[in-house]
Amino acid sequence: MARADGRLSHDLLPGERLPQDACGVFGVWAPGEEVAKLTYFGLYALQHRGQEAAGIATSDGRRLVVYKDIGLVSQVFDEAALASLQGHLAIGHCRYSTTGRNTWENAQPTLGGSGDHTVALTHNGNLVNTAALRDLLAEAHGGQLSRSGGEVGRGSTTDTAILTGLLTADEDLPLEESAMRVLPQLRGAFSLVFCDETTLYAARDPQGVRPLVLGRLERGWVVASETAALDIVGAAVVREVEPGELIAIDENGLRTRRFAEAAPKRCVFEWVYLARPDTTIAGREVYDARVEMGRRLAGEHPVEADLVMPTPESGTPAAIGYAEASGIPFGHGLVKNAYVGRTFIAPSQTIRQLGIRLKLNPLRDVIRGKRLVVVDDSIVRGNTQRALVRMLREAGAAEVHVRISSPPVRWPCFYGIDFATRAELIAAGLEVEAVCASIGADSLGYISEDSMIEATAQPRSALCTACFSGTYPIELPDTDKLGKDVLELPFPVESEPDPDSVRIGALDVEGVRVTAGAGGADAVRRP
Repeated sequence: MARADGRLSHDLLPGERLPQDACGVFGVWAPGEEVAKLTYFGLYALQHRGQEAAGIATSDGRRLVVYKDIGLVSQVFDEAALASLQGHLAIGHCRYSTTGRNTWENAQPTLGGSGDHTVALTHNGNLVNTAALRDLLAEAHGGQLSRSGGEVGRGSTTDTAILTGLLTADEDLPLEESAMRVLPQLRGAFSLVFCDETTLYAARDPQGVRPLVLGRLERGWVVASETAALDIVGAAVVREVEPGELIAIDENGLRTRRFAEAAPKRCVFEWVYLARPDTTIAGREVYDARVEMGRRLAGEHPVEADLVMPTPESGTPAAIGYAEASGIPFGHGLVKNAYVGRTFIAPSQTIRQLGIRLKLNPLRDVIRGKRLVVVDDSIVRGNTQRALVRMLREAGAAEVHVRISSPPVRWPCFYGIDFATRAELIAAGLEVEAVCASIGADSLGYISEDSMIEATAQPRSALCTACFSGTYPIELPDTDKLGKDVLELPFPVESEPDPDSVRIGALDVEGVRVTAGAGGADAVRRP
C-alpha cells in the first residue's frame, strides 16, 4: 500500500491483513485562508494513517458543510469539491476503520444535532466502552438511537457517531459544556478534532495514546495528528495537545480547559512504525528513534554478514542504524514498484502465486552470494517475511538473517491499531527459534523491550506497550463488548438508511447540509 510519505506499508502480499494504522485528523481556524485546501494538504500528509475513506467539513459561521467518500484523499477531492467548501474553519479526516466497517456511512467527519445546534467530529483512536456509551445514548432518548443521534440512527456503526450523538443529545447545552460533560465518560484512545459553526475544538484522552499537536499560522491555528502535517501547511509547531485537555479556538482566540488529569501512556508503536519518520512526538523525532533502535538491535543481535538491507521502506531507518553500529555496509537489495499503491483490482491467480513480486523485486547482482541482514520493524503473521526470505534465496543470497526493530507482537491492540487476532499472531504461539524456522531465515533477532523504550527517550511509565507485553493501561470491558463489529449488532433505530439517498447527491441530515462525493456509490471500484 503506497504512502503519502513514500513509505510502503506491511501490505506487500495481495490480500495480506497486517497492522493497519490509526486514523489521521486535522483542523484549522483561519479567517481569510482557503481552509479546505489547507485541510486537504494536511490530510495528504497524514494519508499513511488511514487509506479507506476521507472527508472535510467547513463552516462559514452560519452553516456546516461536509464532503466525504470512500477512498484516498486524492480520490475523494478535486478542485470543484474543495471550492464548494467555504468558510473560516475546517476539520478533516482520513480513515482506517477500527470500530465499524468501511462504508460511506462510517466515513468521517460525522454530523449531529439540529439546524441551529450542529457538530462535525473527527476521531483518531478507539474507544473501549463503546457499547456502554451506546446504551447511554439510547437511555437519553427513551431506548432509541433517535434523531439527535444523527448518523447513528441512519446506518453509522462507529464509536465516533455514538460520541457525536452524546455531544448533541442536550440541545440546550452549548457544545463546549457538553464536551466537558461527555469527555470524562470516554474510555480508550481518542484524539478528537471537532467543530460547530463558529468554533474549532481539539481534545485528547488522559493517556495521550495517539498523538495530537497544535500549530500556529500567521492568521490562525492548526491542530493535527502529526507535526509533519503542520509542516506541509506552513504552520509553526506550538506544542502537543496535552492528555486530558480540551482546546477551543474562535474569534476570541485560544482557550484551554482540563477535563481529566494527565496520565500519559503514549503508544510506543507510533515510534516503531505508525508515525511518519519526519514527525516529532513528545520531543523525540521518530526517525532518530528508529535509527537508534537499529543501533541497539545490532548490539543485541550481531551477526557476520556482507550487507544490511531494509524491507522497503518501513525498515530503512533501523537498517541504517544497524549498519552504523555493526560496521556492515548498508545497501538496497530490493526495489519497490512505486506505482503499485492502493488497488481495488484483485490479482490473477498467477500474480497471486508470485505474491510479493507484485510490489518488490530483487537486485540479483547485489544479492547473489551475499550474507544478508534484513531489517524490518515488526513481524505479525510472518507471511510477508516468509515470502521475502524465499525471494532473496531464489535471487542467490548465501544467508538471510532477519532482524526486527520491535519485540515480538503477541497481543492485539484495542486503542486504535487493527492487528490480527491473537490466534493469528505468529509470536503468540511460537518461540523465537520456531518463528525463525517458520519464515525460513538463518537467524532471527528481535530488539528487547528495554532497548526499544530507551530509543524513544520516553520513560517506560509514560508508554503503552500492550501489543508486546499484554499489559493494557486502560481497563478493557468483557470481550463481547470489544472489537471492530461491536456496533454492527442489531439495535433499534428510527429508520433504515436509504443507500441510494445517502450515497449520491445532497442530503439534509438533521438540518445539516451533507454533500456526498461524486460517484460515492462506486468509489470502492475506482482505481
